[in-house]
Amino acid sequence: MAVFARPRQALAIAGVLGLALGVTACGTGSSSNSDNNNADSAECAPYEKYQGHSGKKVEIYSSIRDLEADRLAESWKQFEDCTGIKVNHDGSAEFEAQLPVRVDGGNAPDLAFIPQPGLLARFVERGQAKAASADTKAMAEENYSADWLKYSTVNGTFYGAPLGSNVKSFVWYSPKMFQEKGWTVPTTWDDMIKLSDTIADSGIKPWCAGIESGEATGWPATDWIEDVMLRTQTPEVYDQWTTHQIPFNDPRVAEAVNRAGTILKNEKYVNGGFGGVRSIATTAFGDAGLPITAGKCALHRQASFYANQWPQGTKVAEDGDVFAFYFPAIDPAKGKPVLGGGEFVTAFTDRPEVQAVQTYLASGEYANSRAKIGDWVSANKKVDLANVANPIDKLSVEILQDDSSVFRFDGSDLMPAAVGAGTFWKGMVDWINGKDTATVLQGIESSWK
Repeated sequence: MAVFARPRQALAIAGVLGLALGVTACGTGSSSNSDNNNADSAECAPYEKYQGHSGKKVEIYSSIRDLEADRLAESWKQFEDCTGIKVNHDGSAEFEAQLPVRVDGGNAPDLAFIPQPGLLARFVERGQAKAASADTKAMAEENYSADWLKYSTVNGTFYGAPLGSNVKSFVWYSPKMFQEKGWTVPTTWDDMIKLSDTIADSGIKPWCAGIESGEATGWPATDWIEDVMLRTQTPEVYDQWTTHQIPFNDPRVAEAVNRAGTILKNEKYVNGGFGGVRSIATTAFGDAGLPITAGKCALHRQASFYANQWPQGTKVAEDGDVFAFYFPAIDPAKGKPVLGGGEFVTAFTDRPEVQAVQTYLASGEYANSRAKIGDWVSANKKVDLANVANPIDKLSVEILQDDSSVFRFDGSDLMPAAVGAGTFWKGMVDWINGKDTATVLQGIESSWK
């Protein structure tokens, strides 16, 4: 399951905030900035291509709220000042439920940040989403890999570039604990299992995990399966699985589930700080990694956004209290599989000023503007690592920009909601609670049919 609109993100960025952003135009709608007293022409030069829409308004709807919404406002303020386009952003905790209601009711926003390719496709199928302009498409192709752009391409038509991203293929740990114990960060799956055995033999449960998340309970376990699926199978088989070209109970899926089970259902390995295997089902995902800070477990597989879950004052850095390493591949020679998520800037109107904002949000200028503000990850190739101060964000961007990385989107977000956010989640809870793999996968497969 992927990004910002889901319950897991609500823990990190909660509340509702509508932002009406002030604007000071750089000019009168032409490409000239000579009449502007608030920004010189050098500052506004990157925005000349977006001129000609002074006084126009663009409405954006998303799940991004509170501090993150304030950062959004800051990230595009220079664009507003130099183009005269006023960007009004509304962030809602009910985004996923309300966006279809608004669109179906004829009250669609101009742009929406959609974190689920399946939801985007729903609007396309109903003729509600607008194809991206040629300028937006060209900007996106310049700045994003084909792996990313295919998730907002429906029936051969491109609908919008990614905005923010996250990397899920991480294992959190304590650098201090590793140094004290003489443990080394593993670079292969086999090394990780050997390390797990070493930690277990020392009297510490090596892994801690938690999949409780209210109505979304089960989603962290689906991320485990997806990450392992990318490591036991080719990216093409992963794609076949998420699109149901192979059944959910295919032997290759069972292999991935069982391999994940060698950790998650191993009483020797889990659940450090909480209890046995079944405690995973009742441990809140936001609390699941915290035993690392108390020395009660050593490893916790969770996404880059888990950096927001550590107690206040926790230093997240390679020499800090906690950090993360790449969830190792089984065969590194076959590349670096990366599971992640992100949201896509999707248009519901095609007015010129809306297209201008959509194009700008796909640009390197925007990505670096937002990166400088902090606590943000993007797959935009133009992001300068010097602008990414947060160590875990920097590591995430490095992985996304690594030519050996093979990116795939969160599988449950690519599946029909009844499966990806329904039987898959529930099936993983049943699996943790003792139900066998074959029965669980057969149940999910039956629900897809």
